[in-house]
Amino acid sequence: MINIRKADQRGHTDAGWLDSHHSFSFGHYFDPNSMGFGPLRVINDDRVAGGGGFPPHPHADMEIISYVLDGALQHRDSLGTGSVIRPGDVQRMSAGTGLRHSEFNASATDPVHFLQIWILPEADGFAPSYAQTTFGDTELANRLRLVAARDGRDGALTLNRDVDLYAGRLKDGTEVAHAFAPGRLGWLQVARGSITVNGQELGEGDGAAIERQADLAIVAKGDTEILLFDMGR
Repeated sequence: MINIRKADQRGHTDAGWLDSHHSFSFGHYFDPNSMGFGPLRVINDDRVAGGGGFPPHPHADMEIISYVLDGALQHRDSLGTGSVIRPGDVQRMSAGTGLRHSEFNASATDPVHFLQIWILPEADGFAPSYAQTTFGDTELANRLRLVAARDGRDGALTLNRDVDLYAGRLKDGTEVAHAFAPGRLGWLQVARGSITVNGQELGEGDGAAIERQADLAIVAKGDTEILLFDMGR
């Protein structure tokens, strides 16, 4: 079963410097029918103007992933970590028992476009930690590349949850497939471009909740970037 959540069904925040669309309830946007899916709690599609950003603020007991599509995102946290995240980079911050961090556009003039993803950990009270890695163009091209997983296999970032996160940049007409083990949940997010999944059309910003579905056949309609979550319950 594939249930599509269209881009225009998402919540929206416009703060001038921030233009954000929320796939699930977040901040001032509340929809009791959209509180997340399985362990996936937040997908925010954020565009931050040059010079803008989020000042230091706290998090606890959440796995937070930042995935940059365009531009550069400056990160600092109370663990002493400082980094710039660019396209191809994937950052994971396990908030655990608590930390503070800030995120700012690394450019004073150019916008940054990124997805911020929150995943509920399998337990509270993990020690806070941070990791970031880069996946080159050839690693993401025309395939689903594992970028985060509980066991960190194949060079993926580690997560404190049974979630496999795949990313792919697909050229027009490329087809990729994915098989789910019995009982697994899936979420497919179109970051840019458009696709068909098992014959159903999804455009930029659309997401799809996947349940009791053995296989996916994804076909790119133009140049496309997607994220696929394969999740335990």
